Amino acid sequence: MDDHTRDPSVGPPLAGAPTGWHADRDVWEHATLRRATVHGVRLYNSGEFHESHDCFEDEWYNYGRGNTESKFLHGMVQVAAGAYKHFDFEDSEAQSASGSRTESGGDAGMRSLFETALQYFHGVPNDFYGVDLLDVRTVLTNALNDPEALHDWRIRLDGGTPTAREEDVLYAESLEH
Repeated sequence: MDDHTRDPSVGPPLAGAPTGWHADRDVWEHATLRRATVHGVRLYNSGEFHESHDCFEDEWYNYGRGNTESKFLHGMVQVAAGAYKHFDFEDSEAQSASGSRTESGGDAGMRSLFETALQYFHGVPNDFYGVDLLDVRTVLTNALNDPEALHDWRIRLDGGTPTAREEDVLYAESLEH
């Protein structure tokens, strides 16, 4: 455990004992990672993809390269960025002359980001810091073929799909430099 990732104010998981939680000591391996994950997931689930991205990215800088924490956070950065690409560009893309929807530039960017995220998630436990990573992987894989898979999808955390609160917005705002 690194001293710079400790935070005694970060509480236990709402359900279960996910990878990263040490129930025997009532502590997270990296509490700041859990804090960033909770804020990032809630913001993602509320459609605040840019702010979600910022939560994961800011914490990612604590972890060098090649370790599980870095891979998880970098993957989550890609998830939020891909969703941002899809949803931000979705409504602004032009329709083809026949009125049918053409492949959007946002969806091409989303696919690239999701492919990279899936690579980063390789070897990361399915319950890492409370995130249902198996579900994340499944949805990203499905979205590569059908971006509509993202619509109405929420990231599961501790068995639920929490949405943003004022504290999440304030946390994201505190990261702005």
